[in-house]
Amino acid sequence: MNRPFVHPYIPNTAPDVRAEMLAAVGAASVEDFYADVPADLRLGRDLDLPEPLVAEQDLVRHVSGLLASNVPTTERLSFLGQGTYHHHVPAVVDEVIGRSEFLTAYAGEPYEDHGRFQALWQYQSLMGELLSMDVVNVPTYDGFQATATGLSMAGRMTGRRRVLVASDVLPAKLSKVRDYVRVHLDLEFVDPVDGTADVASIAERIGDDVAAVWVETPSRTGAIEHRLQALADAAHAVGAILVVGTDPVGYGVLTPPAEQGADIVCGDIQSLGLHQWYGGAHGGFIAVHDDPGFVMEMPSRLFGLATTDVPGEIGFGDVAYDRTSFAHREEGKEWVGTAAALWGIAAGVHLALMGPHGMRELGEVLLARTAYAQRALAAIPGIRLTDRAVHLREFAIDVSGAGLTASGIVTALRAEGIEPGVPGGEHELVVCVTEMTSQRDIDRLAAAVTGLVAASAAEAASTLDLIAESEEHRA
Repeated sequence: MNRPFVHPYIPNTAPDVRAEMLAAVGAASVEDFYADVPADLRLGRDLDLPEPLVAEQDLVRHVSGLLASNVPTTERLSFLGQGTYHHHVPAVVDEVIGRSEFLTAYAGEPYEDHGRFQALWQYQSLMGELLSMDVVNVPTYDGFQATATGLSMAGRMTGRRRVLVASDVLPAKLSKVRDYVRVHLDLEFVDPVDGTADVASIAERIGDDVAAVWVETPSRTGAIEHRLQALADAAHAVGAILVVGTDPVGYGVLTPPAEQGADIVCGDIQSLGLHQWYGGAHGGFIAVHDDPGFVMEMPSRLFGLATTDVPGEIGFGDVAYDRTSFAHREEGKEWVGTAAALWGIAAGVHLALMGPHGMRELGEVLLARTAYAQRALAAIPGIRLTDRAVHLREFAIDVSGAGLTASGIVTALRAEGIEPGVPGGEHELVVCVTEMTSQRDIDRLAAAVTGLVAASAAEAASTLDLIAESEEHRA
């Protein structure tokens, strides 16, 4: 007789315990809990795991073999972006966050974590200065969550459901935001014009049932939104909130959204001292003006100056703690942990090292490299830019005129040690450059794409010759 397997370390695997739990919730089997997951997303088989490993060194060897299959972008010429970017990370950033005082991501209590609180307060202050905002949170998990939370804040504050999406949003980000807000917000998309928001269409569709206008700048393709004030005016006229999703890396040279009417500014800090790795370290920021109506809707921790039990002594502690899920528990507006706190400290160290002049120089380099790469690739016969907007770091090219596909370019150039970008469609390739991308690197990419275009033209000409010869023979 076969006895069911009861795992020694995983609770509730005993058959009688499982049956009791299923009966309590009215489910026939565990499968009932996954009924809403589409069949094409379910594995339908056991995990592909190795035979049991009996020693730690065997496990290390196995995992090392799996990791060896990865190729870091530092070992290839990379033009990959789309949410995770290859920026320079000064050695001192890694040195500081590698210290035992900071290394754990968790932010504890004031009596044991005063230094961490001060470091995070300094991060918030530096981000506030960069973004021209008064209040910036301790990082959420990533920029996707930060944006979803910003939109949720707008929904709670206005009591409305409609959100007008004015920009081309990174697909992965849009997917996560939609999952996060779909119960209480309805996303409506207004197609951009020439890379940036269609202000006229936004103005036509906005009404007093709109909670927020959501703008991404840079957009999915790196386009910089140049009419934020007009969008802010349209939103404020009906009592809606302008939520701007952005990357802070460019605000050494660009005018911050807060100075153009934005109410909530949010995004990811990966570009500020966090490595690209194999998908990056990520942390999300939410920034608002010093308005209690906005501040009290922020779910994550805030650190500020606070008095201590010693008269005249000042320390660092939680601000408006009673609005957080830590205080309200299951009654909290949103739940946010502290798993990304370490990345906030990293970004703070990076910003302190760069200073205003360093961030300005970085922004200038990014704009210049982007423009140079655009000109170099657009000069290739059959290649054109998809819009005329100003771009920061990323831009899209249309390769249909050259008889190429985006995936074909990726496959061909990957064999040459080049990651040319990310396909955004059959004929659209999104190319990313940073301060780590030299002019020589861009020239190499342009030369490689030129070679593919020439080969495609030669193949097409050969095909036409064969057709002509066939027709002459037939005649």
